[in-house]
Amino acid sequence: MNVADKVIKSAFESDEVFQKTLSTVIKEDLNLTAVDFAKKANIPPSTLYKILSGNRDPNIKTLRQIVKTIRDIKETDSGDFIAVIAARSVLDNIVETKKKIAGRLVTIREYSATSMEEAIIAAVNAERDGAKALVCAPIVSPTVEKILNIPVTTIIPKNSLIDAIELALKKME
Repeated sequence: MNVADKVIKSAFESDEVFQKTLSTVIKEDLNLTAVDFAKKANIPPSTLYKILSGNRDPNIKTLRQIVKTIRDIKETDSGDFIAVIAARSVLDNIVETKKKIAGRLVTIREYSATSMEEAIIAAVNAERDGAKALVCAPIVSPTVEKILNIPVTTIIPKNSLIDAIELALKKME
C-alpha cells in the first residue's frame, strides 16, 4: 500500500489514527516538516497544525489536497520504474538501477520471488507501487499478464541456459 493510500485508509479508521498516520507520512516517508508540506499542499501551516494536533478535522477539499500532494511528491521521488521479478541470485547480477532508454531515465526496481505465488504477489505489488512495466520469467508471465494493467515482458535466457546446461554436464562427470 502506498503512502497516499495509507492516509486515505487512516481517515476512515479514526481521528487519532489519521493524525498519527499523516504526521508519520509527512515526517518519515516524505522527509518534510509540517510547514514545508503545508506550503507544497497550498494549505495554511496553521490549518495543518490544527489537523495534526486534533483541534480540527480536515474538510474534504483539504483532505483531497493533502492526498494529491503526497501522490505528487512520491511520483516525483520515484519517477518511472520497471519492475523485475526474479530469484535473488538473478537480481544480484543487475548492476544498474537506473538506465537511460530512448532518452528517458528509467529506474529498475527489484522484486525477489522464489515461488509462483511470490512472483504473482510481487507483480501485483509492483503495479500498486507504480511500476510502468514488468519483466518476469516465462513461467509466470502468462498469469500476471491476465491480472495486471501494465505491459509485461518475459525474460528469455539464452546464454545463461547454455551455461547452465554446460554446468550440468560437468557435474555429471
